[in-house]
Amino acid sequence: MQISLNTVTVKERWNLAQCIEGCARHGIAGISPWRDVLQAMGVEKAAKQIRDAGLTVTGLCRGGMFPAADAAGRAAAIEDNRRAIAEAHAIGARCLVVLGGGLPPGSKDLPGAREQMREGLHAILPDARAAGVTLALEPLHPMTCADRSVLSTLSQALDLCDELGEGAGIALDVYHVWWDPDLTRQVARAGKRIAAFHVCDWKVPTTDTVFDRGLPGEGVIDIPAIRRMAVEAGYSGGFAEVEILSTRWWARDPDEVLDEITRRHQTAV
Repeated sequence: MQISLNTVTVKERWNLAQCIEGCARHGIAGISPWRDVLQAMGVEKAAKQIRDAGLTVTGLCRGGMFPAADAAGRAAAIEDNRRAIAEAHAIGARCLVVLGGGLPPGSKDLPGAREQMREGLHAILPDARAAGVTLALEPLHPMTCADRSVLSTLSQALDLCDELGEGAGIALDVYHVWWDPDLTRQVARAGKRIAAFHVCDWKVPTTDTVFDRGLPGEGVIDIPAIRRMAVEAGYSGGFAEVEILSTRWWARDPDEVLDEITRRHQTAV
């Protein structure tokens, strides 16, 4: 697999233009921007620079985050997702990565939040189909259920894909699914619906459950085994997207980080 750089990996030091230039400099063939750096650069300008650099856009991060305390908040989330779909289309992204969103402030209604997520997905699906943008549902580790994602397992995500049909797929992030005892069966079930494959590592000990991810090979995840599962299931995207949320790596020079990513890629992914 080729490498794609998720821009959050170097977010403290580089803007999107620098990420594009850095990918070209290090021989990295893919990029996956977050929306904040995309908007800061300007969508049209970013699309042109990405095209000129010959990069494949493996995804745009992120959509979703549907649950809200009131109808106005839910409507605002749906409209923001429609803008995200338009941005993904404009830069030629293979998918829009979609998170479930957490519980609304003050709420303990987990089933209700999941229903809001479901309704939000149905609301934006026609826009995604019209734009030719796959909604890549990304289940997150259950530790994030309260504040980031009520979508916690591949099984849940695939049930939604079954319901939504055309235009829905999966973003398979090893950090969030490696622990799942049903992983092998669910990856096989996902098949060609795997729209993105994200890699990083789970360190032991982990000092922060959000901002202490490791580079591939730093932790306990058998990334090559999960990659083989994905490929055997039908993932043909050809890219492993490196997405490192880490205060430790953010403090390093981005060129050093990309050097380390490319060095580790052959053996750890």
